[in-house]
Amino acid sequence: MTPISSLCVYCGSSRGTNPNFVPFAQDLGRQLAERKIRLIYGGGRVGLMGACADATMANGGEVVGIIPQHLQDREIGHSGLSELKVVDNMHTRKRMMFDLSDAFCVLPGGLGTLEELFEVVTWRQLGMHDKPIIVLNLDGYWDRLIGMIDGIIDDGFAQPAARQYFSVVNSIGRLFDILAAPPETQEPDHPERI
Repeated sequence: MTPISSLCVYCGSSRGTNPNFVPFAQDLGRQLAERKIRLIYGGGRVGLMGACADATMANGGEVVGIIPQHLQDREIGHSGLSELKVVDNMHTRKRMMFDLSDAFCVLPGGLGTLEELFEVVTWRQLGMHDKPIIVLNLDGYWDRLIGMIDGIIDDGFAQPAARQYFSVVNSIGRLFDILAAPPETQEPDHPERI
């Protein structure tokens, strides 16, 4: 696998109620900077998005934010990034984030984060890309989602192979292990094995 030079991070524009979420996002940002991996994200200055971007920038990393004009107009855009791209709509934003990224990482988030995750997983299922997708399951945040996906498979609406389109890990270290592994060893982790 070509070394990862850019990572798209999907996460909440809120901070969430768990006090571990913000430090976790900050730690990811710091480690991205240390590893010279460019952060690609939704361009916001608030929530986990802002925490991850701020930590990346504070540690000398490169951050590219992509935000639609209607959110920029609401002054949600981050003005302290390496680059902030303002685009016409959400579809353009998501496509540009996809195009600029070598892999995807999902932190805790809400409905928008779920939409982004399911879009790149569906695109992978359809053979439109083979970029790694890693769900960071901090404090079991995504357990209910993983259970729902297992239920979809059990009920016959997805094949068991759907579990192989993304990995689920509990630590940032394991995220980077997967990103560094050659494709043939990129076996998805399931929560019960972590």
